[in-house]
Parts: sequence; C-alpha cells; structure tokens
Amino acid sequence: MKNLFSVYLTIIAMSLFSSSCNKEKYIDEPGNLVPKTVMEDSTLPAISVNGAKLHSEAFGPVDSTLIICIHGGPGGDYRYMLNCKTLATKGYRVVFYDQRGAGLSQRFPKTWYKSQGSDAINKIFYDELKGVIAYYKTSALQKVILLGQSWGAMLATGYTGKYPTEINGLIVAEPGGLKWDDVVDYVAESRSFKLWSETLNDATYIDQFITGKEDQHEILDYKAGLIGSVNAIVGDAGADLGNNAPSYVASRSGAIANAASYELGQDTKPDFSAGINSFTTKTLFIYSSNNKAYPESWATKISSAYPNKEIFKAQGVGHSGMIDQVNFWTTTMEPKIIAYIQSL
Repeated sequence: MKNLFSVYLTIIAMSLFSSSCNKEKYIDEPGNLVPKTVMEDSTLPAISVNGAKLHSEAFGPVDSTLIICIHGGPGGDYRYMLNCKTLATKGYRVVFYDQRGAGLSQRFPKTWYKSQGSDAINKIFYDELKGVIAYYKTSALQKVILLGQSWGAMLATGYTGKYPTEINGLIVAEPGGLKWDDVVDYVAESRSFKLWSETLNDATYIDQFITGKEDQHEILDYKAGLIGSVNAIVGDAGADLGNNAPSYVASRSGAIANAASYELGQDTKPDFSAGINSFTTKTLFIYSSNNKAYPESWATKISSAYPNKEIFKAQGVGHSGMIDQVNFWTTTMEPKIIAYIQSL
C-alpha cells in the first residue's frame, strides 16, 4: 500500500509543482488538490445565509412542499444525497445545501467556530438551517419536511425540537446519537480505523509529504477525504461512491468544520433531543441492516426520544447506502419517503 502511495504522491508532486505556462501550481492553492469552493468558483450554485456563502441548489416546483436534505458530517457534503433529487419529479421542491465550512461552501478559520461561545451549535447550525428554509420558502403556508442523514439527522432533530410548529415532517436516517454521551459512544464505535490499522498508517504516511497547518483548508480537507473514504463498520465499503451512486462534479470534506464542531460539542455537551417531545407529528426513523455500529438495540434507544414515530429497517445497505445506492433508493427508499409524506 505504501508503494502505491509513493507513486501517487510522486504524480501529485510532478503535476502540481511543475511549471505550466510559466505558472507554478501549489497544493495549498484553490482547485489544485481539492475542488474549489463557491468563493473561488462563481459558476457553482450558491446562496448567502447568515454571513456565509453556501453551495446550494433546489429542484422541483418552487411553491410545493419543501424537502430540505441535510447531509452528514459535520463537514460532509450533499453529493451522496443527490438521489433525493428524483423527489422533484414527484412534485416536491427538493433543497440541497453544503453547511458552512463543508463541501463546497465557504470556509472559516477554526478560531471563528470557537469564538461563538456556549451557544455555538445553535448560532452556527440551527440559525443556518433557519436561513436556508427562509431563502427557499415562498409562502407561510408552504410545508417543510426535513430529511437528515447521520449528523444531518441529529441537526434535523435538534432544529425540529427548537421549532416544532414550523416543521411539517421529519425523516431521520441513523442519527448517531442525540444526547452528547451517546454521540461520543457512537463515534467511537463506528470508526473503521484503529491505532495501528492500515487506514491510519496510510494517512500518517502521507503526512510525511503533505502537512497542513491549522487553517490550510485545501490540505486538511484532502487528507480528511482520504481517511473517511472507506468505512467497513458502518457498511459503506467504498462501493457507495461507485457506479451505483449519483454522479457529481465534485466532493470535498470540511476538516476544520468537523474538528471544530466536535470540540464545541465536547465543551458544550449539546442535547439534540431537547424539545423533540413537543413534536407530535409522526417521525420516520430509518436505520440500516449493514451498519454494525447501529444494531436494533441502538436504534431502539435513539428512536425513543421521538414521541410519535415509524421505525423502518433498510435491509441490505449501510449507513449512507440508504440514500446513495441508486437501486435501493429507487425501489425502496423513495417510495417509503413519499408514502410517509402523503400520510401526514
């Protein structure tokens, strides 16, 4: 494996540091090591929310029921959720957005996250989601459905608990945990690399050649993408990004957003289940059969926070496969989601 990385790094070095048209390219410059964000590429669809420029797009009739797709992470992007775009052909308005510091959205220094204080989770993520909804909502009567996966399901739950009368439907796919101790336990249980694993060895081997300082987003995002690309424990062994997943022009991790969010969580111990007991509308709670870190006992424990719910086990797929596997989405997940919305 190390020999393969040596060859790969040699190619990177030759391509990025060689002169082309009398201009040298460096790995910490936008677009060389990872895709450009909306701050560097004006052709990317974007919206401005709460002082941040977010990579975002929407499909379907503008005045119909809004389905807000909330990606995982923190620090992921909405690429793997693009199968949800087919809901637009069924008459729904489907919204995607990369959270601040994630995917192709605007980056912020780690100190910015830390400066938000004890109410950081609320000010960063809930206020941002509120702004996204407000941007796309065309009337007070327009219904809003939140569809979140992993961290996105935690965020959707917390937001719904905070604004229970503003949300008309809640779909959560494997929220890792809702109370902070459960979040920590799930993160530890679901990591596919241990101290001496090959995945971690590969990452540290690369670190000899590519070392990123605290706010060198391009380098840190690239390395985060390498570590997070395969996870056998949660049932996502890499195939999810192959031919059976939606095609997309770019995918990028948000390393600083991820690290800062986890540190903020450790400091503030947020409870994402706060207020959810006031949301009496039925919640669709989904978990997968292939995620070894999400057995039925864990699904039962986490789903107990929702006062009115339908629990659905997605057979034959893993953590992100519930959403990004085209065949499963078409035959199982999309019909299930449509049936849920129609039942509200």
